[in-house]
Amino acid sequence: MVDVNVLRHRLQKLSKHLDILRTTQQYSRSEFVEDPHLYGSAERFLQLSIEAINDMASHVVVDENLGAVERARDLPDIFESEGLIGEEMREQWTDMIGLRNSLVHDCLDVDDYLDIDRNIVYEAVQYRLDEIERLRSVFSQFL
Repeated sequence: MVDVNVLRHRLQKLSKHLDILRTTQQYSRSEFVEDPHLYGSAERFLQLSIEAINDMASHVVVDENLGAVERARDLPDIFESEGLIGEEMREQWTDMIGLRNSLVHDCLDVDDYLDIDRNIVYEAVQYRLDEIERLRSVFSQFL
């Protein structure tokens, strides 16, 4: 059985992250990409949001004995195979995991940081938060 306290805590954190990200949606593309404080904050909270989804998924997979997870990209496949999400959501989630990996791994070096296209993060904040919200609702069902 899923530990509802773990999920509830992660869902609360995710809600806070999404609230912060929503405040960044009011800025124009140029304001967003040119302001390192705004961009940096959005990038971090986007990363944390995706990690919260993955963390909740890992808990569900373990607690419900749904299979083995070797890497985060296994999670959407498991959830789809269990009928918890559809193909479209699986594809969106897999793409989000890729975005998270790029944010984390491409930012380890200051020179690499400059190579990340801030427009991709802007687009994610502007147009993809609803995808995270839909994933959030998947985990709310386990409460």
